[in-house]
Amino acid sequence: MYAQSSTDISHESTPADYFSLLKPRVMSLVVFTGICGMVLAPNFSSIHPFLAVIAIACLSIGAGAAGAFNMWYDRDIDAIMHRTQNRPIPAGRIQPADGLAFAIILSVCAVMIMGLAVNWMAAGILAFANLFYSVIYTMWLKRATPQNIVIGGAAGAFPPMIGWAAVTGDISLDPVILFAIIFFWTPPHFWALSLFANEDYKRANVPMLTVTHGERTTKIQMMAYTLLLFPLCLVPYFTGLSTFAYAIAASVLNILFIISAARVLKAETGKHKTARHMFAYSIFYLFAMFGALLIF
Repeated sequence: MYAQSSTDISHESTPADYFSLLKPRVMSLVVFTGICGMVLAPNFSSIHPFLAVIAIACLSIGAGAAGAFNMWYDRDIDAIMHRTQNRPIPAGRIQPADGLAFAIILSVCAVMIMGLAVNWMAAGILAFANLFYSVIYTMWLKRATPQNIVIGGAAGAFPPMIGWAAVTGDISLDPVILFAIIFFWTPPHFWALSLFANEDYKRANVPMLTVTHGERTTKIQMMAYTLLLFPLCLVPYFTGLSTFAYAIAASVLNILFIISAARVLKAETGKHKTARHMFAYSIFYLFAMFGALLIF
């Protein structure tokens, strides 16, 4: 049963409300990792700058459309959770039907323009990523399993593959490694958030790992993923995608990530200051990791 939302409350929508449906903070990570995938691809200079801009714009709009669909479908639990109840749809600033139409139109346009202007490999991956996030994660996994963010995290790992495919028209080992780095980064990133937002998830009956298995199990799994990330992040050096300087930077970033996870593991149950710090660091970590790939 849906909680009171925009069907019950009427407010005038603004462009800012529609922009917030796109989850701009999440989109910034998507855009950055997509650009990294594009720049790191062989023969990056061969793609016309205008087409490169079109590809990134399509990736941004496609990712935003998936975020808008997520906000439309989750409007019932968003209205319950303190962290999300001021989003445009549960707050009544955008009608649910308008939010859904906005998401579908943007998604279709992003995929079609990517295919027609850039190439259909990039468009196909973009379409699959959107469907995965909207249907597999949002409509199924999020409310069905405590492994929701583990499996569903794949959706957010596609941007560097899309950027790479926009240049090359195909996929090789290197973009798969970039995908894997984001895939293994996602669980500790979101579980850090779920530790200090656990009461929200309980109230909304979302089976996050913190809700179903408790803090201790969640913290152990966060540590496991951060440990797995370390050797994975060194693979680009061994495949020749990056230099030794990158390997040094990646090592420092990963050691700090492991220290952050260790502090969370040692923290008392119910004390979430370290989890907040780890969540903030995890965002910096991903930007810095891909930035190091670009620089070195």
